[in-house]
Amino acid sequence: MHVFLTGATGLIGRALLMPLLARGHVVTALSRTASPRLVPGVRVIQGDPAVAGRWQDALAACDACIHLAGEPVAAARWNDARKRAIRESRVASTARIAEVLAARGPSVLLSGSAVGFYGSRGHEVLDEASPAGDGFLADVCQAWEAAARPAEARARVVLLRTGIVLARQGGALRQMLLPFKLFAGGPLGKGDFWQAWIHLGDEVGLILWALENEAVRGPLDLTAPAPALQRDLAAAIGRALGRPSALPVPVAALKLALGELATVVLASQRVLPRKAQELGYGFRYPALQAALDDLLRRR
Repeated sequence: MHVFLTGATGLIGRALLMPLLARGHVVTALSRTASPRLVPGVRVIQGDPAVAGRWQDALAACDACIHLAGEPVAAARWNDARKRAIRESRVASTARIAEVLAARGPSVLLSGSAVGFYGSRGHEVLDEASPAGDGFLADVCQAWEAAARPAEARARVVLLRTGIVLARQGGALRQMLLPFKLFAGGPLGKGDFWQAWIHLGDEVGLILWALENEAVRGPLDLTAPAPALQRDLAAAIGRALGRPSALPVPVAALKLALGELATVVLASQRVLPRKAQELGYGFRYPALQAALDDLLRRR
């Protein structure tokens, strides 16, 4: 297939490039900068997916679209301008892409979303059939997914509800590691809330599987089959690093440092990848400790 990829310079997008090429796909990547450093063999075109432009003709010439573009959620404290950028970068770009697919071009759209769709739900077990939750990110995810649905007029649409991606290259795990490296790691408060995580290898694997599997459509939870209590995640990081993990981070200090963003960090999301399991995806890293040992062992 000829695959059109947005968000190619992000953590997940970069990790997708080589596997896509290795599977024989042709890749055209959309970038807001003129010449990002991507892998050889990838065609790069310039454009903003939130703004109509010639890139839409390039999209129409492709067989499939993987749309991952969007402003990072946790790059800085939230204010009104930051929250507006988080929402508009996702909703406007998805609407532009869906507009093309509703009329011409690709017959497959894999569109980014997040487990933030479910809000914070305590110990409730969640999957693709669960209703949306409350809060800013839940509202963003609902609007984000709604913007993709016009493409369903003529394309198979998959909504990629991604959890916390654990990766050696960066992302959330890098931020988690600093206190452990300083021998000050531990849970956030009591650590009694659930975190839906996924190894980057399975994030990429699930996206490729969804791209090539005609049976996959609609919401798809991209999470490992064993969500973890946050205190268990902290303990597993400590074991993988050989560092202590018993010093709790006061919730009040976290809220003071992060402001409203702390609601995302402390959200409880016990999400299961029900659809992936029912349709036969085989997880490479279903267990948390094995995933962290793979990512954190010395090389």
